[in-house]
Amino acid sequence: MMARWSKTDKKSGVAIYNFKGTGIPQLTLQIGDVVHILESCEGWYKGYLVRHKGSEGIFPKSFIHIKEVPVEKKRHSENTIPAEIPLVQEVTTTLWEWGSIWKQLYVTNKKEQFQQVQSMMYDLMEWRSQLLSGTLPKDELKELKQKVTSKIDYGNKILELDLTVRDEDGNILDPDETSVISLFHAHEEATNKITERIKEEMSKDQPDFASYSRMSSSPTHSLYVFVRNFVCRIGEDAELFMSLYDPLKSTIISENYLVRWGSRGFPKEIDMLNNLKVVFTDLGNKDLSRDKIYLVCQIVRVGRMDLRDSNSKKYTQGLRRPFGVAVMDITDVIKGKAEGDEEKQHFIPFHPVMAENDFLHSLLSKVTASKGDSGGQGLWVTVKMLVGDVIQTRKDYPHLVDRTTVVARKLGFPEIIMPGDIRNDIYITLLHGDFDKYNKTTQRNVEVIMCVCDEEGRVMPNAVCLGAGDKPVSEYRSVLYYQVKQPRWMETLKVAVPIEDMQRIHLRFMFRHRSSQESKDKGEKNFAMAYIRLMKEDGTTLQDGTHDLLVLKGDSKKMEDANAYLTLPSTRQHIENKGTIIGRSSSIAGGLSVSSRDAFYISTLVCSTKLTQNVGLLGLLKWRMKPELLQENLEKLKIVDGEEVVKFLQDTLDALFNIMMEHSHSNEYDILVFDALIYIIGLIADRKFQHFNTVLEAYIQQHFSATLAYKKLMSVLKTYLDTSSRGEQCEPILRTLKALEYVFKFIVRSRTLFSQLYEGKEQIEFEESMRRLFESINNLMKSQYKTAILLQVAALKYIPSVLHDVEMVFDAKLLSQLLYEFYTCIPPVKLQKQKVQSMKEIVLSNLFKKQECRDILLPVITKELKELLERKDDQQLQAQEKKYCVELLNSILEVLSCQDPASTYNHIQEIMVQLLRTVNRTVITMGRDDPLISHFVACMTAILNQMNNQHYSVYIETFQTSSELVDFLMETFIMFKDLIGKNVYPSDWMAMSMVQNRVFLRAINKFAETMNQKFLENMNFEVQLWNNYFHLAVAFITQDSLQLENFSHAKSSKIQNKYGDMRCLIGFAIRDMWYKLDHNKICFIPGMVGPILEMTLIPEVELQKATIPIFFDMMLCEYQRTGEFKKFENEIILKLDHEVEGGRGDEHYMQLFESILTECAGQHPGICHLVGRFVCLVKGLLEKLLDYRTVMNDENKDNRMSCTVNLLNFYKNINREEMYIRYLYKLRDLHLDCENYTEAAYTLLLHTWLLKWSDEQCAPQVMSTEFQCSQTYRQLKENLYEKIIEYFDKGKMWEEAIALCKELADQYEKEVFDYELLSQNLIQQAKFYENIMKILRPKPDYFAVGYYGQGFPTFLRNKVFIYRGKEYERREDFQAQLMSQFPSAEKMNTTSPPGEEVKSSPGQYIQCFTVQPVLEEQPRFKNKAVPDQIINFYKSNNVHLFHYSRPVRKGSVDPENEFASMWIERTSFVTAYKLPGILRWFEVVAMSQTTISPLENAIETMSMTNEKILMMINQYQSDENLPINPLSMLLNGIVDPAVMGGFAKYEKAFFTDEYSRDHPQDLEKLNRLKDLIAWQIPFLGAGIKIHERRVSDNLRPFHDRMEECFKHLKVKVEKQYGARELPDFDDKRLGRPRSMLRSYRQLSVISLSSMNSDCSTPNKTTSESFDLEVALPKQGKAESEETALQINPHPEVKRRKSKKRTKRSSVVFADEKTVPDISISDMKCVLRKYEFMSDTNLSEHAVAPQKTSVLKQMSSVSRSMPVIPGLTLTVGPVAPDETIASHRLSQPVFPSTSDGDKKTLKKKKVNQLFKTMRISRVLEDGKQSVEHHFKSSSTDL
Repeated sequence: MMARWSKTDKKSGVAIYNFKGTGIPQLTLQIGDVVHILESCEGWYKGYLVRHKGSEGIFPKSFIHIKEVPVEKKRHSENTIPAEIPLVQEVTTTLWEWGSIWKQLYVTNKKEQFQQVQSMMYDLMEWRSQLLSGTLPKDELKELKQKVTSKIDYGNKILELDLTVRDEDGNILDPDETSVISLFHAHEEATNKITERIKEEMSKDQPDFASYSRMSSSPTHSLYVFVRNFVCRIGEDAELFMSLYDPLKSTIISENYLVRWGSRGFPKEIDMLNNLKVVFTDLGNKDLSRDKIYLVCQIVRVGRMDLRDSNSKKYTQGLRRPFGVAVMDITDVIKGKAEGDEEKQHFIPFHPVMAENDFLHSLLSKVTASKGDSGGQGLWVTVKMLVGDVIQTRKDYPHLVDRTTVVARKLGFPEIIMPGDIRNDIYITLLHGDFDKYNKTTQRNVEVIMCVCDEEGRVMPNAVCLGAGDKPVSEYRSVLYYQVKQPRWMETLKVAVPIEDMQRIHLRFMFRHRSSQESKDKGEKNFAMAYIRLMKEDGTTLQDGTHDLLVLKGDSKKMEDANAYLTLPSTRQHIENKGTIIGRSSSIAGGLSVSSRDAFYISTLVCSTKLTQNVGLLGLLKWRMKPELLQENLEKLKIVDGEEVVKFLQDTLDALFNIMMEHSHSNEYDILVFDALIYIIGLIADRKFQHFNTVLEAYIQQHFSATLAYKKLMSVLKTYLDTSSRGEQCEPILRTLKALEYVFKFIVRSRTLFSQLYEGKEQIEFEESMRRLFESINNLMKSQYKTAILLQVAALKYIPSVLHDVEMVFDAKLLSQLLYEFYTCIPPVKLQKQKVQSMKEIVLSNLFKKQECRDILLPVITKELKELLERKDDQQLQAQEKKYCVELLNSILEVLSCQDPASTYNHIQEIMVQLLRTVNRTVITMGRDDPLISHFVACMTAILNQMNNQHYSVYIETFQTSSELVDFLMETFIMFKDLIGKNVYPSDWMAMSMVQNRVFLRAINKFAETMNQKFLENMNFEVQLWNNYFHLAVAFITQDSLQLENFSHAKSSKIQNKYGDMRCLIGFAIRDMWYKLDHNKICFIPGMVGPILEMTLIPEVELQKATIPIFFDMMLCEYQRTGEFKKFENEIILKLDHEVEGGRGDEHYMQLFESILTECAGQHPGICHLVGRFVCLVKGLLEKLLDYRTVMNDENKDNRMSCTVNLLNFYKNINREEMYIRYLYKLRDLHLDCENYTEAAYTLLLHTWLLKWSDEQCAPQVMSTEFQCSQTYRQLKENLYEKIIEYFDKGKMWEEAIALCKELADQYEKEVFDYELLSQNLIQQAKFYENIMKILRPKPDYFAVGYYGQGFPTFLRNKVFIYRGKEYERREDFQAQLMSQFPSAEKMNTTSPPGEEVKSSPGQYIQCFTVQPVLEEQPRFKNKAVPDQIINFYKSNNVHLFHYSRPVRKGSVDPENEFASMWIERTSFVTAYKLPGILRWFEVVAMSQTTISPLENAIETMSMTNEKILMMINQYQSDENLPINPLSMLLNGIVDPAVMGGFAKYEKAFFTDEYSRDHPQDLEKLNRLKDLIAWQIPFLGAGIKIHERRVSDNLRPFHDRMEECFKHLKVKVEKQYGARELPDFDDKRLGRPRSMLRSYRQLSVISLSSMNSDCSTPNKTTSESFDLEVALPKQGKAESEETALQINPHPEVKRRKSKKRTKRSSVVFADEKTVPDISISDMKCVLRKYEFMSDTNLSEHAVAPQKTSVLKQMSSVSRSMPVIPGLTLTVGPVAPDETIASHRLSQPVFPSTSDGDKKTLKKKKVNQLFKTMRISRVLEDGKQSVEHHFKSSSTDL
């Protein structure tokens, strides 16, 4: 029993393999296809592709990976909701979209872009799996999302896909939830971001985009370092000091991070093994911008003096000795250029000290400059740059930074000191010393011991810190350098003591010599000391910088007694200041003396938020100690360095407000304190300290406590304002206005605190004083004093900044009223720009979000905007002002969009009434390249979007008169149409364009309602308005951004789901509007035909069904008015051409058009037949246009040409000259692309036939864009002729060019009498005549091509064409090219026409073979001596009859002699037009077959051989330099008995009594054959004579043998057939080389080349060469060679030999100027006797033996040399009993140009020579006009 299909809960899956469906029910899948599953059955699912719901089918379960997704059920359908987060879905759809583009790039071979897209896709796939894994920590997830969105946006940009707009979190913005203005700004931002990103990509060394933007936005950064391992062979304990180092300044810039490493190779504290982590923090933007930053590690070993000493007790232990350094350049990590990865480990190589006295710090400088080999020793670390300070990083990077992570701060303050960040660190750096050895023999090993002591000399415990991460110690011992007089330590340590102890402590340094022997070392005492106090006497801290400390010597016990040394000076500067003179070693006090021979230097750096080094600031901070100096200290504050002030910001502000509060009853210090406050606020406004804004804000909110300050601050501020508004001098006012924001913050905070303290007391007084304060500001704004202007600008700029705070303590409505007055009291045209900027800030404030405030403020703002936008002032000024205006208006709209619609109704109305038209007009007048245009359009869109239906109605009613309303509607329609046509947004702003479309659509429909109400009735009907409406609506419906079928599946479904198909909505609206027009419709015919056609061509069936009937309505309308619909018809034909060529329309449209119109016509019998005719016409045109369009993008230019010609003919037939000419030039351009100059000329010639030689003005329809300069018919025709002549010249068709030249000459000579042009023309003609005689013109081959099967397009299907090949084009090449155009076509290997089954099969079959052109009789050459060069032209040009011949067997075959039964079947093809013409091919219109008997075949072959000999004689006569080989081969092939077979075969076959008896009617033909055999002897004799004279010595034996054979042959032939004689040669005369025989006759030929083609006979032996071995029995050598007589290779027919053959037996003319050996004139007599009467011109014979031995071996003419064609094989139908016409031998020889060559033949002789040659058929003589000449040779269109 069969399993049944059942519903399944599996709803969605992805194909994981390709599945090729076989047959209908199976659905073909590609990897990655998403399928929606409906049912399952055993191993199969049934479902459909998500991206193509129409394709439903079954597919194997094993090919599908199921995705678990929730399903949302609606009434009739189920929707699967993707389970992934939106970003993962976005990545998925992005990969889909990129994937298809990626494949396209591969196909089009764009390697670079292909690889770029590939690498981006790999990144996205990897990141997608990371997102799906759900294992990332929060900060990494955030960073990854940033990376993903950034990559998607970047990829979309470079692939020219749509821009994706996002919110701050990277989520895609929903246009329905976002206001138009926000959406616009989001697009702008996204575009700028991506543009930046692309710039960075271009200059590859830029930092990673995401991290860089994040880093630059933060003021503080941290560097995270994780020490993974330290590999170094020391054998003792070591201390690793890691820090950041600036190599350019050679300074350490951070604290040291100290790791104590044990001698066993791991940290001393074993629990730290995997936890050696440090964060170097407080790095500011200045540090990031340093040129270089290194991470350095200085390594100090702790142990013996010398590592080489044995490890025994006698050696001193615990000495700190220098060991080496490790250095890593981390500039890129710091700057964000290199991605810091917490997994990646970096190796920092170790560099040991080279000598004992190498200072570590000096080694650092050396190592950073050069790289040495570390031998694998060094540090392994991980580094990563983190954004933010320590608190921030702990929050953002919890997995990296926790409470245990060591923090190493910067040496110095961070760029921002937050209140509450209390710090009191003093960094001491031991720089260097200089110690005399005194009584020692060697220099000392100096160790410095430092401790922190109080005034008693007691050591303070744990006050010294060697490095971050290390416990504090009580004393510090320096590194020891061995026997160095001037040690350089450069060691930095930190002293950390409580702030209250600072006053009483000092630093004490002891100097001791250390010995390597323990016994000696124990006895060593301190030999000197130095000290320094940290605080100065005036209470300030020790200044930062270097200090030169005095070295004190004496009793080592005294050195520890503070009383002994504290009385002594501590620094050299101290002594110099006091003026004390130190003796060489003068004892000063208590047994200690200052040593002048020793020196010791340290530097200090104080990082304290409590200790200042500035006396003035200290005085202010401690003002209570000396109140009498208060005024002075307040004034001094302004000269204190800003850095000190901001460092002690909290303390300074506390001091200022304390002064104010403690003097609350007097105003003595108010102004001073106010000025000081303004100074501090000004400092923070300075860019240098702008980061302290947050500090000030934090102070105001958390630390400020002066409740009464507001009264004093307001009082001083009002005083300043009043003074200024009176025009009096008030120096601080400008600074005060700049500081207004913070002044008000203090006022508001103070009032809030007061209010909280006293429960809202004095509120009315406060409001009153606030109002008065604002009045003072307004007075300042009214002031007319010149000094006030700057202050007014400042007030406008800074007033908005106070609103946020004032609003908290003041009534909002009252505040708005005050602001209203503030703006209105400024004179109208004054400070407009500043006013607008100020208003923008007001709009952005909270105040504007309140309805009652907007009620007051909005009118003043709209009034200001209207005035500004409608001003017509200076352009430059306007651009800037426009920018401010549009920003202000956009801000208003943005605010309104976020409010409740009920509260904004009136405000929108206010904007609409005041500004909508103003904005519209601004848009109309702005240039499309104006950078602000998009802002204004967005603004207009936003206004329209925010207007509801009620608004529209109100707005329409605001127009007083209907003409104003019409004007408004007209300008709106024109503007919309313009904006739709030239979108002001970049093409990738899809969301913005769609929102604009949605808004426009609604507006158009609203305005259409108005038109119906007001402008439809007779009196009010506005034609132009309706016309504009229709044109706008069609422009809307046909705009690119709505053509869903042109987009990818993802994009079109996205648009469909979000916005629907807007085309249908407007399409139906257009239809309804059209039918409402009623009798006014006629006004829109034919004007609206084109637009409606455009609309109907949109491939949306419902829309087409709704709109195509409009056409019928139009026809009916015109028919009822005029009785026909010609206008409509003309217009539709014209427009259809443009539309279809532009890519619209298809077969389906054609059928729909036909069926709908026919159906409509059925209801109106009167017009029915006319509509039927029209529909047929349009259908015919559409078919041709669609064919044309299909092939226009085709590489195959042939097809394009065919379709162009079809259209040409169509337009000619329906008499549309303009279109006809348009396509003529398209055809011409196609020919020029292919270098088909001849065809291009014939094409242009068709244009000239429409013109007459007249001086009338040219009609516009016969003009072409190329020759627009031509005014009259004559000028145009002349210009065309010149161009055509140029093309004919390039195509070597000089005969045709001459005909045109003659016609032009006739005009110049007899009509316009321009002899100058005539002379140029004649010179040109002369050149062409010369070219005809001198320049080689290879003859093209002609190929018959049949296209069979239904697989071909209609214009090729089951038709045969004759193609004209190019110069030297082989059939194989032609066929290969043909097959490449139809890759699925099959090549037919037969030349006979196929049967019906092939023609009706669905496949494609191509048949291709060579045919021979048949020469048309030229009456003007009748009975004349015509040189070959002239005749040859007509052999392959102006032909339309072609032959193809193939051998057939009849009767019994004689194995000994197959000639007796060799019949020839000849097919004739007639083309529609002569070739060459306007195409390189024409269709065959007639085909017929004839048969040639074996005897006629023999005559042809014999004639051919004779002609061949004669021709070669002619060639050798005229050119001495020709190589002898071809002549040798030809003659030898005939005379040598070894190869002679021809005569014998014919004799056996035909010269028998039996044959005569059976064929009595062939008697004359037999005689003819005998005559030909007899005539061959004298020809051979002439040839042998020439050979004798030319032969070289080494070929002489060959010639002798040949002559011997010839004698035998001659005897035999003359005996049997009689002797023929050539006249004696006249060697003395130099003759112009002529053919020995010239005539004109019909020729019939068996084409060897056609037989030699691939498809000649089904039983061919090889594809390369054709022979009849299969049909013929093998012959002996003599026999096979004998046939060579008939089969000499013919130079004109390009025979295809086997591949081995590389030589071609064609004659090459190396030199023109030769004296002929045999003057042709001497052969004249032959012609009397030798009158060829053959109807069949012998071409190369079909019987090609496999080996043409001698010919093949001796052919020396290389294939690569140019071939000079001899005979063109042409055929006329042969009647058996026709008399044999004269046989012409042709001669393609270059005429000699020397003077001696010019007159050689006596006229009489020439006449005699040709008298005998009569053409059997005489064609009518008669002069043909040039036009007729061309019409017969060109396409008859």
